[in-house]
Amino acid sequence: MLSKQSLAEIDRWVAKYPPDRRQSAVMAALFVVQDANGGWLTPELINAVAEYLEMPPMVAHEVARFYSMYDLKPVGRHKLCVCTNISCMLCGSDDVVAHLEQRLGVKLGETTADGRFTLKEVECLGACGGAPALAAGKDYHERLTPEKIDQILETLK
Repeated sequence: MLSKQSLAEIDRWVAKYPPDRRQSAVMAALFVVQDANGGWLTPELINAVAEYLEMPPMVAHEVARFYSMYDLKPVGRHKLCVCTNISCMLCGSDDVVAHLEQRLGVKLGETTADGRFTLKEVECLGACGGAPALAAGKDYHERLTPEKIDQILETLK
């Protein structure tokens, strides 16, 4: 179920830990598998990661459900993660969310009808000094304004 390429990348992470601690690579392994599956994890993929890392499947499922970086249902080509934690909230993340919802025609947690964007609320992006912030895939954007958001959306094809 896991591709040779994914297994090779997971093995690079496993090698960073003592042999009897291979399950320590679970977060990286889930991220590798999610990326290879179009941005989301199925229960079967989570089970496959658990089996490969020789850990109880429930533990891998708990990790996947706890952290907001994992998605358990299909996502759009571009996942927009908006920080709504205290620093971003105080600096206008509510306005960022409202602008994105209006512009995209979806609410937090939803994907646009064309499958282009998924809008997701996240707890923290670690960008408090540049609040409000969002991550578009692997790119972080800070000090957001409606104009800057519109520019970001235009670059995402």
